[in-house]
Amino acid sequence: MLTTLFYSLLSLDETLAMLAVQYGPWLYGLLFLVIFAETGLVVLPFLPGDSLLFISGTVVAAAGLNVHALVAVLALAAILGDSLNYSIGRYIGPRVYDRPDSRWFRQEHLRRTKAFYDRYGGVTIVIGRFVPIIRTFAPFLAGVAQMPYPKFLAYNVAGGLLWISSLVYAGYLFGNIPWVRNNLTLIVLGIVFVSLIPAIATFVSERRRASTGG
Repeated sequence: MLTTLFYSLLSLDETLAMLAVQYGPWLYGLLFLVIFAETGLVVLPFLPGDSLLFISGTVVAAAGLNVHALVAVLALAAILGDSLNYSIGRYIGPRVYDRPDSRWFRQEHLRRTKAFYDRYGGVTIVIGRFVPIIRTFAPFLAGVAQMPYPKFLAYNVAGGLLWISSLVYAGYLFGNIPWVRNNLTLIVLGIVFVSLIPAIATFVSERRRASTGG
């Protein structure tokens, strides 16, 4: 099963190209659901958002579909998805604040999360769009931390537009260059690796800090 899933992620171009031929503009709806699910449902952080956007731009160019319509549809999916995720976190938040400390939960951690989002929440929402897993949890934690919704929405829209447009248009402009098409698997792996660098760097930094007692 894992082998099939891994192959599917690496052959997204073939899968999306087939769907584009079979369903035409209905492909927009399918991609809308995938992006909405990844950004809106905290239990689905492992969907291939970055590589999917790049390859979508490539496929749309080859199929002669409207790339601007695709960007608009997916930006809407990303913005609505983050808003749903934020709403879930905000709904759960008050209940979390009332919980006593336990082995797995500390009120101190929750207060730190709130203080972090009060200070850096906007940047986290925008930059987090480009980091797998974090882009799924960032809006949820913003809701838990009770980040004001107007502030969240402004950064949500900015981050969603930047994330969607940069990757889809990159795929549209460069995806059908022969060298790019011949090395698309390596490029997809490269996109995944680069997008994971911030998370890996943070993990390594935290482990070093913990080992030194800092």
